[in-house]
Amino acid sequence: MTLKELTGSQWAGTSVLWKDPLGDVAQVSDCTMAIDDGVLRYTWVYEGTAQEGWLRCRADGAEFHDSWHQNEPVACAPVTDSTAIVTVRYTYLENWGWRISLCHRGATDELVLQMTNVAPWGEEARAARMVCRRVTG
Repeated sequence: MTLKELTGSQWAGTSVLWKDPLGDVAQVSDCTMAIDDGVLRYTWVYEGTAQEGWLRCRADGAEFHDSWHQNEPVACAPVTDSTAIVTVRYTYLENWGWRISLCHRGATDELVLQMTNVAPWGEEARAARMVCRRVTG
């Protein structure tokens, strides 16, 4: 599955956000995703407030924005050894990492947007995951 093949599709499902350092406490909300012209747009809710974000994909990586935790768009580098539809990464606070992957679960026709925090010492921690089923397209 490619991003181009998903153009015009809309998805709805559940978002999970892990804010605690151990990843034991999760906040769950409804979410949506839509794909058009190389841009994944998504919505979710944090403590009753609607949030939105996007991942604008390009040949040399992507640009990422999220109203809750990344107000200023950032440039992301491609991860070339991934089997996901799209996987990108960027660095913040000098040596912390952030990885974003968009995957398609073919057997269940679910779209999964996974965001992972990477500590300077290499430890990875789940940050957010959206799992959606196709609504249209």
